[in-house]
Amino acid sequence: MTDCIDIDKSGLVKRRTCRTVTVGREGRNRVAIGGDAPVTVQSMIKRKPDDLKNIITDCIRLEAAGCDLIRLTVPDEEIARLLPSILLEVHVPLIADIHFNPGAALASIKAGVDKIRINPGNIGRESDVKEIAAACRDTGTPIRVGVNSGSLPKDLLKKYDGDRLKASVDGALRHIDMLRAADFDDIVVAIKSSHTREMIQANRLLASQTDCPIHLGVTEAGTIWDGNIRSSIGIGTLLAEGIGDTIRVSLTDDPVEEIKSGLEILRSLELREAGITFISCPTCGRLEADIQSVAHALREKFGHLNKPLRVALMGCPVNGPGEAAGSDLCLLAGKEKGVIYRGETVIKQIDVDRFTEEMSAEISKLYGEMYPREL
Repeated sequence: MTDCIDIDKSGLVKRRTCRTVTVGREGRNRVAIGGDAPVTVQSMIKRKPDDLKNIITDCIRLEAAGCDLIRLTVPDEEIARLLPSILLEVHVPLIADIHFNPGAALASIKAGVDKIRINPGNIGRESDVKEIAAACRDTGTPIRVGVNSGSLPKDLLKKYDGDRLKASVDGALRHIDMLRAADFDDIVVAIKSSHTREMIQANRLLASQTDCPIHLGVTEAGTIWDGNIRSSIGIGTLLAEGIGDTIRVSLTDDPVEEIKSGLEILRSLELREAGITFISCPTCGRLEADIQSVAHALREKFGHLNKPLRVALMGCPVNGPGEAAGSDLCLLAGKEKGVIYRGETVIKQIDVDRFTEEMSAEISKLYGEMYPREL
């Protein structure tokens, strides 16, 4: 079955070949999207656009959580004038999210923003697109063409008799053609939908028709529970097929949760090594200790760390020894006592009421040894 599919050494479909777009003005952090660069994770500020103090605070929190790019709403020229103050405090590349107002895009570019997002559904006049492209070309500012199934160009909806899939792909390609006609090619493209299957189908079709890097996301995905499931299916399916160069998990929640979820999707596919990976026993009738409490407590304490470490928490002898061999640190829990391994080496035996405290101490110790500047 795999004879006609190009599989890479990780077991996934070989990643789609595309152009590389570099985001970040000179003198600031620079992030590559596409090509051979790692898949990046981004989020969006959810504050009112004039809430400068809290925007900066949230940007710093996102950076600490492992965010690669941050997008924020810039509705008009007045808000664009606040951007230099944010850029002074934030190292992660900033993306100005523009709708309806080409002047806001031009003012954001002048203010020094690292990237522009425009929506073909509400900035569609060729003259506006060309003006934005010229300003971005002069300053080295990339553009994301961000198509959303909820705001598609009306002429394309009419052309395709309401077929959002065809209209969204055509809308993205039309804007890419406009930008290239204006001698601009630093383009990232996204087609998002709140319908997971539609998002998957649209991006498969898009990937076959452009060499631009692709931004993936299920838009308006929902709360942290349902939004994570829908995003994991949509984003994860495409990444496993080799499609996608940067991702956003859109949640009705704290933007830091979006970064945690995005990183976990990449870790699950072994596309990114970032943060602690917990392998924890789902529990069954063989369980003789409260692994659930230990797992939740350790995740709560160490979930913010963003360097790779693999920790296994196992509750019976079926998988425990095998997981210990593949992990940096493992707890094999018994009824009254447990054993802590480093790799395949037993380092201590502990009482059942000390599982959380002892594992916490060993994680801190090992992480500190591996990454002495991180704790």
